[in-house]
Amino acid sequence: MTYYSLNKKAKDTSFKEAVIQGLAPDKGLYFPKTITALPAEFYSNIDQYSNEEIAFEAIKQFVTPDIPENELKRIITDTLSFDFPIINFNTNLSTLELFHGPTLAFKDVGARFMARCLAYFNRESTEEITVLVATSGDTGSAVANGFLGVKGVQVVILYPSGKVSAIQEKQLTTLGQNITALEIDGVFDDCQDMVKRAFLDTEITNTLQLTSANSINVARWLPQLFYYLFAYKALYKTYKNIVFSVPSGNFGNICAGMMAQQLGLPVSHFIAANNANDSVSNYLKTKTFSLKPSVQTISNAMDVGNPSNFVRVQEIYHQDFDKLKQNLSAFSFTDEDTKQGIKELYTTYNYIADPHGAVGYLACKDYLKLHPEAHCVFLETAHPTKFLNVVEEVIGIPQELPPQIKSVLSKTKIATKIGSYNAFKTFLLSR
Repeated sequence: MTYYSLNKKAKDTSFKEAVIQGLAPDKGLYFPKTITALPAEFYSNIDQYSNEEIAFEAIKQFVTPDIPENELKRIITDTLSFDFPIINFNTNLSTLELFHGPTLAFKDVGARFMARCLAYFNRESTEEITVLVATSGDTGSAVANGFLGVKGVQVVILYPSGKVSAIQEKQLTTLGQNITALEIDGVFDDCQDMVKRAFLDTEITNTLQLTSANSINVARWLPQLFYYLFAYKALYKTYKNIVFSVPSGNFGNICAGMMAQQLGLPVSHFIAANNANDSVSNYLKTKTFSLKPSVQTISNAMDVGNPSNFVRVQEIYHQDFDKLKQNLSAFSFTDEDTKQGIKELYTTYNYIADPHGAVGYLACKDYLKLHPEAHCVFLETAHPTKFLNVVEEVIGIPQELPPQIKSVLSKTKIATKIGSYNAFKTFLLSR
């Protein structure tokens, strides 16, 4: 597969080079040159395939020949070593649980896939690769876990001080080995800007081989399309008008779902469920994309004022605003709305959701008012105990911590405080 930069000023490249570079030299995100839909028979018989077989058929065109098919199958098997259950509430509503991986967040899929791809590419190299990742919550811990101990790879995680949950912070600051955490004085957008600046800073790139593990990286972004296929497999014989409501921050997850649609997945619509960071919601209303500084909320993984992957969403629909609106709706909700959503899910369905899943649920409710014939699936993207204070406050019941969280609580946080880009640059060059 050949990839091109969405800024159209850099040379086309291979999957391998797109993964290693992360961002194109012209600052653009990489996008596949072609997308070939899978045969209709694949979807009409999808329940006859295992999850691993589905994932292989969906992703192979994007990674071969850079990764041989046998190696790709091994990577997929290692990546998908946990479940993706669907919980059905009624004829109009289900949730897809994506928090059954090692760090209890949906980002485990992309992080594990990318780590294994990079390990394959680096298997015979003596050159060390430095992975930079900005996180608003769950990305950091998923990447840290996915890359822990990978030969020849150093991971540097930037997270905004005081703006991730206590458990999220523990997960990304306590692993050690080849994982380094930087506590940034600012918001997520500041972390993301530092990462992007580093890729364009020749004093750094002449010294270090950099790549990114944010969803700007094609190997982190694309494998997220797997679980939309898994959900369809579970639901298609019962429901015909399936719509996905995706808690959306940097828009990588929902964009991956739209890529599954381009592969022929019979899904007609997506819902971007936003918190108070509503740049895309406003864009769909006004046709004007006006960026605002990110706002801190209780659904912190979505606290993104400038969603990087939205340019990929626009590319999928060929920059056609009307076509985009046919495929995408967006709703935004306050923290109080979110708490009410958590409470409703618990009192009505005896289901405990995290704040991000609750925003997805609220967006389903608003969409179903206009489209009562739909079956809306909201993505539950993180385990509720990662947001213990919020969840226990709303439902009033203490929660049992899963083993993955218990294991990190007693560990010591190790993080370096960084106040500016220059300090970040100095840190990288002094390692």
